[in-house]
Amino acid sequence: MTEALPAPTPDAAPRHAPADDRPRAFILTGSFMVIRRNPLYLTELSRRGLKILVITAESYREQAAEAMADTSNPASQITDIAFVTGDFTVQGAFVAGAVARTAVWREAYTIVGAYAVGDYLAEPTGLLADGLGVRSPGLRASRASRAKYLQRWYVPELGPASVTVPAGERETTDLSAVRYPAVVKPASRASSSGVVTVTEPEELRQRLATYPDHEVVLVEQKVVGPEFSVESLIQDGRVIFASVTGKDTTDSHSRTFVELAHSVPSARDELREALLDANRRLLAGLAFEDGITHSEWRVDDDGRPFLMEVAARTPGDGLLVLYQLATGRPLEPEILRIALGEPAGYPQPRRWTRQVYLEHDPGTLEDVTVDWPGVRAEWISDSGAWPDIKPGAVDDPPTLRAVLVLKERGNLLEPLSSSDDRSVTFFIDAPTPEELDDLEARVRARIRVVTGGRP
Repeated sequence: MTEALPAPTPDAAPRHAPADDRPRAFILTGSFMVIRRNPLYLTELSRRGLKILVITAESYREQAAEAMADTSNPASQITDIAFVTGDFTVQGAFVAGAVARTAVWREAYTIVGAYAVGDYLAEPTGLLADGLGVRSPGLRASRASRAKYLQRWYVPELGPASVTVPAGERETTDLSAVRYPAVVKPASRASSSGVVTVTEPEELRQRLATYPDHEVVLVEQKVVGPEFSVESLIQDGRVIFASVTGKDTTDSHSRTFVELAHSVPSARDELREALLDANRRLLAGLAFEDGITHSEWRVDDDGRPFLMEVAARTPGDGLLVLYQLATGRPLEPEILRIALGEPAGYPQPRRWTRQVYLEHDPGTLEDVTVDWPGVRAEWISDSGAWPDIKPGAVDDPPTLRAVLVLKERGNLLEPLSSSDDRSVTFFIDAPTPEELDDLEARVRARIRVVTGGRP
């Protein structure tokens, strides 16, 4: 296929063919940028002889057309692509479009699997999989993973004290039970968008007034303590792999919660079992069936984990890269094996790895310099595709693997309020956590983000 086509319409639907004659196909859903950034999904599906069908947001139409027309781009392996419209702050906004497009595909293909690589289409993908009779996290898990207040509903014992503010009820919801400091969270957004700390009732009321009237908002007691995530592979309701990731966020010095670092695995061994146990209870409470989860936790001074949120999709940022650096094997093939009902498994980490996002001075991005032998800054914003960052040997010395620039020269860099504001990241790995910390400090000193005055 050399050109991205518009979403198919019922008028253009092919005649129904017998199931045995229809080509076998697999549906990937989510941000086209994430699919393009992780091309192993595409190459694995193509290797199996499956047709690749993609559902993504209308805003990616132009980028998709360009990438799919380039035969050297992994996106050229996509058989067909459908674009859906909707407001990500409106729950269920993408469901109807995803069902309508897939109803047409179901007549033309034997669809053998579906998987969501991003947040906003996780719920529609669960519904599609249920209707198609293919493996998925399950209806409860697919729905609850897109609504933080439902996560509090199904597993209340795992979350902090919270109050749900329904859409249109900002002025009437009783907020007297809120404990301060509190965190205000839009119930269905991602990338830390709109998540802030408030310290008293009037500040809370002012903050609530900034969200769209149709948006559900969760207000909960702030848990002070280190943050972690747990990545899990689940097959037939059984956890076949789980690992704890350490996290750093801007919460350490601001009111926002933008993620600044991921460490795979976490070096906090004393908290590992408590986090894995809480994660198991979470998955049981959500009746999770098949797939991957990325759950986020805060641990208080007593060592108790509190659930922040859980997503039924691939972990974001560079966590797929980190797991490959840590174990020597990619996660994507195992995710697809689970979606297709094949035996799956994954090894535990053998090296200590970290992705770091550098903070920057606000202003116009002029340059990024790297003073490190054999490593240069790679500007990826034009293509959106990340380089193939290969793992090393188990006994490699501490290594800087890559420095990526996520913005274009001339872009205005704003203070970090969401993940989309970050501009530069690097990947490192080492034989021990102590060597990893030392390497991070040395790399930070050798990278300079140059910004000029605001335009």
